[in-house]
Amino acid sequence: MGEDVRRVKTGLDVWVEQGFAPLKGKRVGAIVNPTSVDSRFRHLADLLASAPGVKLGALFGPEHGIRGEAQYMVAVDDVRDRRTNVPVYSLYGSTFESLSPRPEWLEGLDALVFDIQDVGSRYYTYVYTMALAMKAAGKAKVPFYVLDRPNPLNGVTIEGNLVGERYRSFVGLYSLPNRHGMTAGELARLFNDEQGFGCELTVVPMEGWRREHFWSDTGLPFIPPSPNMPTPDTALVYPGMCQGEGTNVSEGRGTCRPFEQFGAPWVDTDALLARLEREKLPGVSFRAVGFTPTFDKYKGESCSGAFIHVTDRQAFLPLRTGIAIFQALYELGRGGKFAWREDAYEFVDDVPAFDLLCGTDQVRKGIEAGWPLDRLLEGFETQARDFAKRRERHLLYAQGS
Repeated sequence: MGEDVRRVKTGLDVWVEQGFAPLKGKRVGAIVNPTSVDSRFRHLADLLASAPGVKLGALFGPEHGIRGEAQYMVAVDDVRDRRTNVPVYSLYGSTFESLSPRPEWLEGLDALVFDIQDVGSRYYTYVYTMALAMKAAGKAKVPFYVLDRPNPLNGVTIEGNLVGERYRSFVGLYSLPNRHGMTAGELARLFNDEQGFGCELTVVPMEGWRREHFWSDTGLPFIPPSPNMPTPDTALVYPGMCQGEGTNVSEGRGTCRPFEQFGAPWVDTDALLARLEREKLPGVSFRAVGFTPTFDKYKGESCSGAFIHVTDRQAFLPLRTGIAIFQALYELGRGGKFAWREDAYEFVDDVPAFDLLCGTDQVRKGIEAGWPLDRLLEGFETQARDFAKRRERHLLYAQGS
């Protein structure tokens, strides 16, 4: 990819070169998962445990846990880390309160470090774990450090509407578009400012990352940040296809290519492909596919559907594509086949899951009313433009050379 690609260093790599100097003499807590590794695949927990002059006091695990073995929306228990023998506190339990660090967990800590790979979609919960930890750290007067990492979807493209007040949840805690084009460190700056956390925040920037970079431009290995995010291709379709969690359509969980393929036992694939062809969606093609999930929706049942092939990642609009897909599935699944998810989702039981994911009820109600695709997305571009202005002063990286 050229010489520049090899020079991208994460915030952790920058700190490794500095010998963790900012943490010398401090007792430290770290919010980590399997992505918290340096360029030599050494985990932050192990690096802190062996860093001269640094005392690792606690580890905090987000959704999926610090080693990444838990499935989505599965509570993670408190344990001791088998490698460092320090206590591990769960930041993902069975209540909304369980998502924040308890004050007693922060007692005696001189610093809290966050180092987790995000995927650039507002549904992905790690940045809200970061925000709630920042809020707690602000109250406890514990300095907070974010070791920054790339946005796999680039830092330029913004797509989608902002989350309405009634639709706030752990898949959309703040007013962000579906694809926000920011890094975790930049989001930390925005949250701290807009939410008034009063957190003593330090972002350790990457070196060599530019806003137009997709993941493949960074030269970094992709470590799955959660069990159903196996590749950068998954991340690319996720801003649209995560909405499938709000329906009875399989979003491909329980297969090797979650979110890139979708379907159900009742889907007429030929009719689906013909319906999607009419929308002339940019940068994408669809292929007929069959699969049998090993867990989650339709476990052990043969499903028919489609596979999403992104043919031009610059032109591809994942949210528009996802909404077109679920609109088509709704039309094809009339008569009781297609259904919206009705049970509680991410600690909310009085708002449909699909509306929480959309950040509005406009899309679901419009689909039910038979609106054309452009009308379903009405107002979204304006909201994205407004967000582009809002985020500007919090950005850390330039575009272009």
